Amino acid sequence: MCAAAAIEMNTGRMPSPINAACGDLKSQTISHTEAMVFIVDEDIDIRKSLELLVRSQGWQPEACCSAREFLAHPRVFVPCALILAFSSSGPNGLEVQKRIAGDYAAMPIIVVADYEDVSTAVQSMKAGAIDFLLKPFCQELMVATIRQGIARSRVVLDRGMEMRDLRSRHASLSPRERQVMALVVSGLLNKQVGGELGISEITVKAHRGQVMQKMKATSLVHLVNMALKLRITSSTALCVSYA
Repeated sequence: MCAAAAIEMNTGRMPSPINAACGDLKSQTISHTEAMVFIVDEDIDIRKSLELLVRSQGWQPEACCSAREFLAHPRVFVPCALILAFSSSGPNGLEVQKRIAGDYAAMPIIVVADYEDVSTAVQSMKAGAIDFLLKPFCQELMVATIRQGIARSRVVLDRGMEMRDLRSRHASLSPRERQVMALVVSGLLNKQVGGELGISEITVKAHRGQVMQKMKATSLVHLVNMALKLRITSSTALCVSYA
């Protein structure tokens, strides 16, 4: 813990968003204008302190006084992270965390607490928190943890966009093309695919060409990888109705 550079959470004074004793955070700043950091804490001074810290790093803060206010916030589809405060005098922090994690499974959660409880910390991490920090905490550590959370969020968003794109491409295939794709990626030759579907090898080649074009596959290996992500198998061909 970097005590000398810790945010003075309990004094009511607004701390400087950058503390030189904890490292030159400004020199580490990277442009993250599209990233958001949600802050849920009933203490207005803490919220303001964290808002300043978040803004100093180029991220957009969104502060809420309660979990209910946060849950009412419109969904965002940008890299983000949540700083969630546990208070010894407030509602059960673990229950709040689980409720939020259930509704926002892809949002990394950083828990901060005003009390030290090893059991609570362990349970919080098991429930998915990427870190459990005690107040007062080092600004440099908080920034590093937020950056880690945003990086995780970005990966999840990218994967989600990739899957939506793949599903859209697959949906553009005709029923017959989906059958051909399912059999081709299972390893069957064109002649074997034709035998399975009762069509000529030439027709299979034509459908296969359309599949490669619509799926934007650069090779058979590329198409197989797409099929793996979409969980397409040879049995899929039997489930596709052909009109």
